[in-house]
Amino acid sequence: MSDIQIGYAAMLEQFAPSEAVALSAYAEQHGFSGVMAADHFQPWVPRQGQSSFVWNVLAAVGERTKGDFGPGVTSPSFRWHPAMVAQASATLGAMYPGRHWLGLGSGEALNEHVVGGYWPEAPERINRMFEAVEVINKLFTASLAGKDVKHSGTFFKLESSRLWTMPDKAPEVLVATAGPVTAKRAGRTVDGLITVGAPLEKISSLFAKFDEGAREAGRDPSTMPRVLQLHLSWAPTDEEALSNAMTEWPNGGMRFPKADIRSPFEFEQLAKLVRPEDFEGRLVISSDPDVHRAYIQRFADLGFDKIYLHNVGRNQTEWIDVFGRDVLPKLHR
Repeated sequence: MSDIQIGYAAMLEQFAPSEAVALSAYAEQHGFSGVMAADHFQPWVPRQGQSSFVWNVLAAVGERTKGDFGPGVTSPSFRWHPAMVAQASATLGAMYPGRHWLGLGSGEALNEHVVGGYWPEAPERINRMFEAVEVINKLFTASLAGKDVKHSGTFFKLESSRLWTMPDKAPEVLVATAGPVTAKRAGRTVDGLITVGAPLEKISSLFAKFDEGAREAGRDPSTMPRVLQLHLSWAPTDEEALSNAMTEWPNGGMRFPKADIRSPFEFEQLAKLVRPEDFEGRLVISSDPDVHRAYIQRFADLGFDKIYLHNVGRNQTEWIDVFGRDVLPKLHR
């Protein structure tokens, strides 16, 4: 690989925490560059079976690996006050200098409704996220300067305080986006962008809006990281790869917005409607490593700096062996 980092997506919905940490270390030993760990309170469907606390797992990942790592993504708006997200991130940054980044999103009811608050429409969720970003950035900036800071906004209040444990440099803040308006706001306010696999023309438009927002804020978009999470299904046979997608990750074939669904058991019922053709354009399903390599390369060519791969099956070590040998060395920018 040259100038492109291919990391491992640790899906805490599927694997118990100790297993997820061990797989992250195993992936690094086989050429993966870093770890993106899912922040879920519940799995998508009951069969996935897990949902451990991401911040504990990230600390253990930091101990067992040497690459970058962060949550992909956490919502600083409902389960958490943004000040607590800032403290958690700053602590990891202090423990593992230069390795931790903070991935933020606007949240999904599956995870956030558990605290019993009102679940707003998408525009309000996005506004809450960006106000939370403002609080986090204020805390990072003031704390590095040894000063207190306060905030009184539409959604959040912060009384005069600071983070007393900080790294020498604040963690990079990345915002997850799949829409042009959010991408432009992200370009104006955060350090980088996270998105998921989508048609290349859609991602190109996100990049254009992100760049536009960055330039409006007097920033150089070419220096700002672009991060991708890519789901795929590899197994020794095409039949196994398809079976893994259908049974382990049916949510990947659901062609509708999922942010308002509250229960894994509701997703389980919806999964009964998923057909193999629903994965087309959303999830590459193949036993041929070169098919996956060509697909990943398309996104590398588009300009992503880091791509975190998630193989949806339970066959993680087997997949890591194959991709570490046959796929990662052939990817390039």
